[in-house]
Amino acid sequence: MLILLWGLPGDSPLAAVQKELQNLGIPHVLLNQREIIETEVKLSVGEKITGEICTPTDKIDLNAVTGVYLRPHDSYKLPEIMEAGPESYAWQHATAVDNALLSWVEMTSALVLNRFSAMAANNSKPYQLQQIRKFGFQVPDTLVTTTPNAVHEFWQDHGSVIYKSVSSTRSKVSQLRPERAERLDNVVSCPTQFQQYIPGRDYRVHVVGGDVFACAISSAADDYRYAGVTNAPEIFSYRLPEDIENKCRVMAAEMELSLAGIDLRETPEGEWYCFEVNPSPGFTYYQQETNQPISNAIARLLASGKTVSRKL
Repeated sequence: MLILLWGLPGDSPLAAVQKELQNLGIPHVLLNQREIIETEVKLSVGEKITGEICTPTDKIDLNAVTGVYLRPHDSYKLPEIMEAGPESYAWQHATAVDNALLSWVEMTSALVLNRFSAMAANNSKPYQLQQIRKFGFQVPDTLVTTTPNAVHEFWQDHGSVIYKSVSSTRSKVSQLRPERAERLDNVVSCPTQFQQYIPGRDYRVHVVGGDVFACAISSAADDYRYAGVTNAPEIFSYRLPEDIENKCRVMAAEMELSLAGIDLRETPEGEWYCFEVNPSPGFTYYQQETNQPISNAIARLLASGKTVSRKL
């Protein structure tokens, strides 16, 4: 058994899982992106894929890897790679290492949290909303447009509207207010996602294999993640209704996400809306607030090497 962690040492979720693996005595190795210039990947593809990764401190036999936790960035975006430029050896080598590892991750029989092919749906939030609807959750009416008049009509139809990024890039969720109306002409330059505002309480749900960790969030901010210190949200552990909890399990399993962060909201009328399924959740913020053992569950899941059946 060997668990491979891939990313930057300062990444909070990666560090939390590594600490749990150490505490549990589970063999693991960190593939440090900061060392990518000194990293070599060798792959051989036949009836099965074999290979090794050589770093300044380790020689990793990929055949021995039984679990993988992915938290990498695009290596070419590292400051030293960006400074060298696209024509440099550093840039081309970093890109080649990334591509080799991305290929291996898709083909390995090891448990991967999560394969990039499974995470790809999050790159288009409107597409992911179509997936979410299939699992019995309500989703807000949504408009993606570059036409200001379409936004005005959508706003008039729904009364209260929020806007946010279309892609997986993290963005602040804000309500569209009259004082911002004059900026709507800017959407001609950038496709923007507008949604019907849904009142109610927020819930963040982390699915780790078959385990579900839910927390309730009380906040007056449009986006509790950016509420600030003075208006910090209240976050506490919560037990979801059994049917909602099971929907979260099934949805994550069907999306082939053994690890997922799911954003829900319950309306005053008791309707449950799902806004997003994050395939690489920054769970440590919620773990610190609730003391839920999320990182421990991830470490144990990696050690088990077992994917979750779609038939739950």
